[in-house]
Amino acid sequence: MRSIQYSIFSIIFFLALNIHAQKEYQKNYFDNGNLQSEGWIQNGQKTDYWKFYYKNGNTEKEGHFNNSNLDKYWYFYYENGVKNSQGYFANGKKNDWWIFYDSNEQITHKSQFKNNLKNGYCLCYKNKKMIKAEKYKDGQKIREWTNVKSFKKDNNLFDF
Repeated sequence: MRSIQYSIFSIIFFLALNIHAQKEYQKNYFDNGNLQSEGWIQNGQKTDYWKFYYKNGNTEKEGHFNNSNLDKYWYFYYENGVKNSQGYFANGKKNDWWIFYDSNEQITHKSQFKNNLKNGYCLCYKNKKMIKAEKYKDGQKIREWTNVKSFKKDNNLFDF
């Protein structure tokens, strides 16, 4: 009798866990009827791939969530649909390399981040050419090169 009660309890517990943990796809809309966002919800938290839109219907941003924190690789766009920036998140904070664009989708700079702060190099571009480099530690600029040759030499980047 006890093993039957245990089995019934185990089945009910397993079913309750599965019902609670199910993912559902959610869509949210602006007052004008246009799609505002769409993605997966699990246990009341944003998870996996999500996409957000401007009121005009163009994509605003897209990427992954983990427990409602931005995670992995994300893309951000200007309201006209042109790419603004892209890069990695970990636990909702910018990490690793990020690329930033102007309104013509030309790269303006590439920066390294750690926990939402510039940490490492920031390479600045104009007309598709690197014009200067900066180095950051914990969000503070600690070095700047306005001559690309000296930047390469100082950092042993001969194949850069």
